[in-house]
Amino acid sequence: MSKNVSEKQEFNPAARRKARHYGMQALYQWQMTKDSVTEIELQFLADYDFAKVDVEYFHDIVHHVPANLEELEQAFTPHLDRTIEELDPIELALLRLGSYELVKRIDIPYKVVINEAVALAKKFGATDGHKYINGVLDKLAQDVRAIEIKAGS
Repeated sequence: MSKNVSEKQEFNPAARRKARHYGMQALYQWQMTKDSVTEIELQFLADYDFAKVDVEYFHDIVHHVPANLEELEQAFTPHLDRTIEELDPIELALLRLGSYELVKRIDIPYKVVINEAVALAKKFGATDGHKYINGVLDKLAQDVRAIEIKAGS
C-alpha cells in the first residue's frame, strides 16, 4: 500500500461512496470465488486507483461484512420474499453491505445507507433490483434504527 493509500483524512462523502462501490464489488467477488478477503482486498488495492477512496472504510467493509455474515443475514432474511440462495448475487452483496451499515455502523444515517445501496443497485443490478433493495433495507431500518427514524433523522 503505497501512493494509493493516504494518511487518515477527514470524512469525505465522495471517498466513502467510492469505498462502497469497490467494497460491493469485492464482496461480490468474495461470494463468487470464495477467495480470502485479504487476497481480494490486496488485489483491489493493486488494480485500482484508490487515491480518492476512503481506504479505511473499504477495508472495514471487506473484512467486517464476511466476519458478521450470519448476524447480517439473520437481520435481513425476515424481510425477503425468497430465500437467500434465490437472490441475484449483486442484490445479495448489496443487502449484506447495507445490512452491515444499518446494524454495525450507526454513525451512518439510515437514509444514507439506503440511498447508497439503491444507487449501487441502479448501477450494477438488474432493471428493478433497486426497488427490492430499497424495500428490504427500509424494513430492516425500521427494525434496527427505529429510534433514529422516529426522531426524523
